[in-house]
Amino acid sequence: MASDRMLQFVGREQSYPDKRSAEERARDFREIAERYAAPDADAQAARCSQCGVPYCSVHCPLHNHIPDWLRLTAEGRLREAYELSNATSTMPEICGRICPQDRLCEGNCVIEFSGHGAVTIGSVEKYITDTAWAEGWVEPVHAGKPTGQSVGIIGAGPAGLTAAEYLRVLGHEVHVYDRHDRAGGLLTYGIPGFKLEKDVVMRRVARLEEGGIHFHLGFEVGKDATLDQLRRKHDAILIATGVYKAREINVPGNEAAGVVAALDYLIASNRKGFGDAVAEFEDGRLDAKDKHVVVIGGGDTAMDCVRTAVRQGAKSVKCLYRRDRENMPGSQREVANAEEEGVEFVWLSAPQSFTADKTVKQVAVAGMRLGAPDASGRRSPEPDPGRTFDLPADMVIKALGFDPEELPHLFGSPDLSVTRWGTLRVDHQTMMTSLPGVFAAGDIVRGASLVVWGIRDGRDASDQMAKWLKAKAAGSERKAA
Repeated sequence: MASDRMLQFVGREQSYPDKRSAEERARDFREIAERYAAPDADAQAARCSQCGVPYCSVHCPLHNHIPDWLRLTAEGRLREAYELSNATSTMPEICGRICPQDRLCEGNCVIEFSGHGAVTIGSVEKYITDTAWAEGWVEPVHAGKPTGQSVGIIGAGPAGLTAAEYLRVLGHEVHVYDRHDRAGGLLTYGIPGFKLEKDVVMRRVARLEEGGIHFHLGFEVGKDATLDQLRRKHDAILIATGVYKAREINVPGNEAAGVVAALDYLIASNRKGFGDAVAEFEDGRLDAKDKHVVVIGGGDTAMDCVRTAVRQGAKSVKCLYRRDRENMPGSQREVANAEEEGVEFVWLSAPQSFTADKTVKQVAVAGMRLGAPDASGRRSPEPDPGRTFDLPADMVIKALGFDPEELPHLFGSPDLSVTRWGTLRVDHQTMMTSLPGVFAAGDIVRGASLVVWGIRDGRDASDQMAKWLKAKAAGSERKAA
């Protein structure tokens, strides 16, 4: 039976942790909101209606036990709440910060539909696990009884780190390979600090290292070793590289200096946050200071770019998106945060060309309008005749999403099969690729960047790899495959 502390949504208003003022937060890369104080977190958790069919959990890719840990939080049983939230997620405090809750759990909260405002699930999740770290409740990774089997994981992003933890707990020797000099993938180098401060990621990585997981950083598969060489070294391989190939804009002037890819820009900014020397930032190529910046795209990466440019001291920041606000893929909360910080959104617009002398100077923009729905049900953008205009631009950032890299060629493994979209072809029951003992998880399979999906896929892949490894140890890997 639900606690009598619950069901407080009628008399208690929705309240998120206070955000710092737009003027203050635009001067640094700290997270924009602090965590709840205990009474506030308890009170907001108590707004949960404890519904019989918890749509919040249904729409969470991890199927977190959300109503249960909300009730435990409301009752002051915070350690139990943490243990329950940690049971389904290896990184609950990270999900609490960066998951698009407005599209997932909170967007499907029953009391949101009733007009009372969703339970602030993400903020409570962040509060629970931050408290667990502060109180010393976060357990080390306890390796299981050694199996004598070795696993290689390519990619140290959410999927790879999650699988590494589960496989280590099962007793396997785990080696993680990543081409960057720090683990974390997009958590470390793609997502800005104002959404996810880097010490939050680094303490997770440190915990895995202390648990006996071996990290090989600055390691490029295909250059430092081929996939086949890694297969000979390990009993099983997981490919969890994500998708990093930037989509291009095929318009005149696309190759001009000052027209840059979103991820290059964000990586440079995050490296500066770590104190690294970044030549492209120091010489101004990837620094928005004193520039008119135009960002093209409407997803979460575009929101990261516009808000980073504000913090770097841009003269102006504009975001061009070919659809309207209601049809953009990015978080509406991020749009609101960006607008508060001074970003101007230019809806129903697309670049026609970039004008440059030595560097880009101007973007010629075509107005758009929404036509008939496409196969996905979204209305397709089409040119709006007669509506064109120009925008000044000293820097143009392309944030149109990402495609998979050509992994068979990159890894020196032509037998690795891919789909017509370039994603890895897998058996979706076993998560195994066309190569026996080589599994795949995360964006390289589904072709979409969302951290929570990566965590889920890493968890599921580790389960399938464990079954295969157990069968292999019993001498029946052919049957397992």
